[in-house]
Amino acid sequence: MSDLPPRDPNESFDDFDEIIEAETDRDPDLALIEAGSRTLRTQGGPQQADVPARPEDPEVDKALRAVEAELATRWGETKLEPSVTRIAALMDVLGEPQRSYPSIHITGTNGKTSTARMIESLLGAFDLRTGRYTSPHVQSVTERISLDGAPVSAERFIETYQDIKPYVEMTDSRQEYRLSFFEVLTAMAYAAFADAPVDVAVVEVGMGGSWDATNVIDGDVAVVTPIDLDHTDRLGETTAAIAAEKAGIIKQDATVILAQQPVDAAQVLLKKAVEVDATVAREGLEFGVVARQVAVGGQLLTLRGLGGEYDQVYLPLHGPYQAHNAAVALAAVEAFFGVGSQRPEPLDIDTVRKAFAAVSSPGRLEVVRRSPTVVLDAAHNPAGARATAEAVGEAFDFSRLIGVVGASADKNVRGLLEAFEPIFAEVVVTQNSSHRAMDADELAAIAVEVFGDDRVQVEPRLPDALEAAITLAEEEGEFAGGGVLVTGSVITVGEARLLLGRR
Repeated sequence: MSDLPPRDPNESFDDFDEIIEAETDRDPDLALIEAGSRTLRTQGGPQQADVPARPEDPEVDKALRAVEAELATRWGETKLEPSVTRIAALMDVLGEPQRSYPSIHITGTNGKTSTARMIESLLGAFDLRTGRYTSPHVQSVTERISLDGAPVSAERFIETYQDIKPYVEMTDSRQEYRLSFFEVLTAMAYAAFADAPVDVAVVEVGMGGSWDATNVIDGDVAVVTPIDLDHTDRLGETTAAIAAEKAGIIKQDATVILAQQPVDAAQVLLKKAVEVDATVAREGLEFGVVARQVAVGGQLLTLRGLGGEYDQVYLPLHGPYQAHNAAVALAAVEAFFGVGSQRPEPLDIDTVRKAFAAVSSPGRLEVVRRSPTVVLDAAHNPAGARATAEAVGEAFDFSRLIGVVGASADKNVRGLLEAFEPIFAEVVVTQNSSHRAMDADELAAIAVEVFGDDRVQVEPRLPDALEAAITLAEEEGEFAGGGVLVTGSVITVGEARLLLGRR
């Protein structure tokens, strides 16, 4: 029997359709259905503070929706004109706010957001005021711009937009194409950081590197997380070609922190570093993971940094890949402080431990419900899915795992499903509200080829898919260890998070 709370007889999952209809008047990439819903309730722990809900003040909420509506009239994040011409012109009329603070710039295929959050936590623990810009968001567009480790308030988001709006319109009038949604948000982040002011900005690229809108900064430290095949239509068909685009963030005299890379990608990145006289630190050589063991709620690490060894580091995130992200983040912060070059001693170990213990990464193997356990993970490409599958097997003792998968049509969906096939007993395929979502029946056809007909269930509506998966997991009995993993897209995870009560 399901332990979902009883629903009011006057309430149904049709309420979710009304929310979808209302919210998708805007670009679904913008809001990920921020309105909330009472359809499913979580039995998990307290809400993560870094995923904000809609503003409680109706006037503020109205003003935020107006800003979102204006942003939605611009090119979405999947429509690109690969250059920094427009964003550079806007930065010029704004007075180059991105040059008023040092920055750590992060690119790669997977792990960028988690690494950015770790870097931010470390810098904050050493009493620096931080600004963090990441994308996409899980639930609220305001998540993308953070100050001092927390998303900016709706009021500040609105104020920042209104402050730069006249300059955005001026720039629009002088360019062949209007500034895109992502370009305007990037400018907002840089302006908000300058206004704060921050001591250091932690900036994640949107896509690629050389022509990404964020690349009007000259990062003191350039971080490259693992490169794999994704966005191949925009970045190239090989990891070497993709690395060539991502190498664009490596600037003159910077320090480059390289996660473990495919050989061809590493060659491209190292060549770029030589060309601009950058200093390089490589995972597995100059820094890395010395030891790791699974711990309650995460893992216990020994990391080798640029300045020495850091032991007994607790990280409340699951999976080997998060341990590698932690090593990269630590090396990036060491490099920022000059460890290994200007100063020989390592960072204070107690401060490092405190910082890593405080890290969170919503939507990355996040448990949002118990009995049965429901886990959310935003894996959306084969490499990310393989890492997630490995981490699930290590961190959770599921006797039967049911997948809920809603993917974007422009992704390698077959590769994603093949990565999850060994760990899913059954899969419920669905679709999120985005115009980019793959049709559930089309996704099901691929899933049947991967899993077989008897292991695939189709539920086009996400609320129905969640309830079906929970029911399948409960067939094992209350104490048998059944679980549900919701994955395939950040948008799917964001909507599921709201349906399961995380607001």
